[in-house]
Amino acid sequence: MQIRVEGNRARMPGLVNVHSHSFQRLIRARTEHRSPAREDSFWTWRNAMYRVANLLTPEDIYHVARMAFLEMLLAGITTVGEFHYLHNAPDGSRYDDPNLLALRVAQAAEDVGIRIVLLRTAYARAGWNLPANPLQARFITSTAEAFIADTEALRRSLPTVQIGVAPHSVRALPLEYIREIVLYARASGMPVHMHAAEQPAEIEACISEHEARPIELLARHGILDHSFTAVHAIHITSEEVGMLAAAHAGVCACPTTERNLGDGPVPADRLLDAGVPVCFGSDSNAQIDLLEDARALEYHLRMEKLRRAILRPGSLLSGLTHAGQQSLGLAEQPNDYAILDLNDASLAGSDAGSLATAILFSANRTAVRDVFVNGRQVIESGRHFAQDEIVREFRRLCSRIG
Repeated sequence: MQIRVEGNRARMPGLVNVHSHSFQRLIRARTEHRSPAREDSFWTWRNAMYRVANLLTPEDIYHVARMAFLEMLLAGITTVGEFHYLHNAPDGSRYDDPNLLALRVAQAAEDVGIRIVLLRTAYARAGWNLPANPLQARFITSTAEAFIADTEALRRSLPTVQIGVAPHSVRALPLEYIREIVLYARASGMPVHMHAAEQPAEIEACISEHEARPIELLARHGILDHSFTAVHAIHITSEEVGMLAAAHAGVCACPTTERNLGDGPVPADRLLDAGVPVCFGSDSNAQIDLLEDARALEYHLRMEKLRRAILRPGSLLSGLTHAGQQSLGLAEQPNDYAILDLNDASLAGSDAGSLATAILFSANRTAVRDVFVNGRQVIESGRHFAQDEIVREFRRLCSRIG
């Protein structure tokens, strides 16, 4: 990350948020309590998320996406990879345009002014050997053929937007479905993103179905390559790290979500030592601050290993920009940048030698004053031109959903 100082301002490349579920911004703080379950976990949180997902109209999805994307811009994020898996009406029926919800999210990004890569997500089942879950009906595309046809239609509808393919996970798709859509993505030059090894239960289910761990399974069937990003990749062995490295695949860490859901820390030290690039995502959008995510990843590892300075600052800074662009299949974007106020309380006193690490380990979002996307100013003096209206509509949505 190249940072240029001009007086009491610093110009920083726009941050790249590789993994977001924008609609989950709506449940922020609404799941931070104990449920009736004996123990709360990722799985109890997931049921609460499903219930909210089924309350949203297409216009609701537009308004919550605008809110999430606004908050990203305010944090210096200029590009978002939206892992989009809401496709159907709540009862599972298809809209007349099967990409209606994706188009509403893309419209939200355009209206707010953020660069978006739409990672169209495939989801076909509740899990191996599990009965269908009606709460997941909005996600389901039953066949790879239908998914590919819908994705091609989306590409025609959005010719200027980068589209990617996202097989949700090994538990959500049969292996042959995954292989078919990955081959399609490769032939079309699209990035491939996939949740992998986020939870121990996912590992156990994959071993039961395939007699292999998730990353091992994907490597065995040639699914890993330079266009593949494993989202989370927390519970992986040293051998699986080697498989990711050999395939030139990447990993997206989402530290705020991973600590919020009790997933565990991404083993970024082992990944980076093996040459696997690590980028960052806001995932559930429980908090949107990629600089905080980068420092949280380092601090997770410090607590786990009981020592300091585990990761090189340069690797973390690259993960916020260059590695994220690579993951999303984008070229460098020199006209995407943020202007930081060096007199902000969080950065005051930093000098040329310490500025990069001060931004990485200390900068608050208040330091972000101006943001430009493709040369167009979208944040000026810490505010978005449509901020009041976006927040007002989002508050109305929250009041209705409860």
